[in-house]
Amino acid sequence: MTGQAWHIKGTSLLGQAAADMLISDGLITEVGPGISAGGAQVLDGSGLVALPGLVDLHTHLREPGREDAETVQTGTAAAALGGFTAVHAMANTEPVADTAGVVEQVWRLGERAGLADVRPVGAVTVGLSGGHLAELGAMADSAARVRVFSDDGRCVSDAVIMRRALEYVKAFGGVVAQHAQEPRLTEGAQVNEGEVAGRIGLAGWPAVAEEAIIARDCLLAAHVGSALHVCHVSTAGSVEIIRWAKAKGWRVTAEVTPHHLLLTDELAASYDPVYKVNPPLRTAADVLALREGLADGTIDCVATDHAPHPVEDKEAEWQAAAFGMTGLETALRAVQLAMVEPGLLDWAQVADRMSVRPAAIGRLNGEGAPLHGCSLTAGSPANLVLYDPAQRGVVDPAQHASRSRNSPFAGMELPGQVVATFLRGEPTVLDGKLAR
Repeated sequence: MTGQAWHIKGTSLLGQAAADMLISDGLITEVGPGISAGGAQVLDGSGLVALPGLVDLHTHLREPGREDAETVQTGTAAAALGGFTAVHAMANTEPVADTAGVVEQVWRLGERAGLADVRPVGAVTVGLSGGHLAELGAMADSAARVRVFSDDGRCVSDAVIMRRALEYVKAFGGVVAQHAQEPRLTEGAQVNEGEVAGRIGLAGWPAVAEEAIIARDCLLAAHVGSALHVCHVSTAGSVEIIRWAKAKGWRVTAEVTPHHLLLTDELAASYDPVYKVNPPLRTAADVLALREGLADGTIDCVATDHAPHPVEDKEAEWQAAAFGMTGLETALRAVQLAMVEPGLLDWAQVADRMSVRPAAIGRLNGEGAPLHGCSLTAGSPANLVLYDPAQRGVVDPAQHASRSRNSPFAGMELPGQVVATFLRGEPTVLDGKLAR
């Protein structure tokens, strides 16, 4: 790579000591005080926190098939503006990403866009139907090198199919990411089962529907000796089950979304479908447990579950509206509000939960994949984000790069601003705006 060299001056590395950073030929070539770099483009990093480029394990890019909601181009633009340098694109596209051909198409669209590395997630079952395993081996051997498999949006509810999937991916070091939702317990469910659901007259979604599947799958993963990742954990009970599984030494990891760290089911009382999401927003007690679980490492990482929808799919009566919220452009800001400002995480731990761990879970730390989640030291790939935690601003989805506007944070003041994002030494964002 022979792009412009960059000299970032006086930035705070992981929120700690300020230093200069020199970027050249796609790498961080020097880090330290008072670097001299003639000919390099200078970027003033004073007051900015430098973090490794963020990695999202759970992004819906919608392409192919639902380009009215999002495309790989618009979704990765949103990702770059949020500080992400890699995203994992979920499989519930049209057609479903259940073959080598479809995952390679998504991967190539990401390569063409050039704003973030797109790692396709392969479906576990054909057509997300739950009936038969998809072409897991062919997707793993494809140019897209798929290592994460999920039927997200639907649960792999059949225990035999889930066991077979865990056994299959073990052969090539893959991971099954489960959408934990027992379908029989959530038929017609709209909001969290509890006081709010009873008050507003919408069908309840019990916590046990999530927790039962997580408990079953932790046991299956232990039995097989394979890797399980739990998507969008939302209840206090789920945190306890995952904590128990990890204490056993089982290969279980988990994620939480920014919206489940900040928002509660009280918002459903507005009947505004922007707050309709799967799994649903839970209680304040659940939010507290999720924050504690992320802080102590029981929950490994933050993942956005960025789920864009066109206006007509969200601006409907609650029961007819689609589930889902956008999240890429507000994730780091939401984490600052939920975790950093209360003192639950420092910036080094944010880097761990939003870059290092998701990169490891998504297998972006070797095996021929582009490297992410690396330390900000000389010789590392120059995938990084410069973030200003002192700024504050009201979220305006109309200003977002995403094609959809269904942000639950619309009109809410959040801290922080992504100032610059670099992908292998090339800026994708400068001065808070797309650089390409």
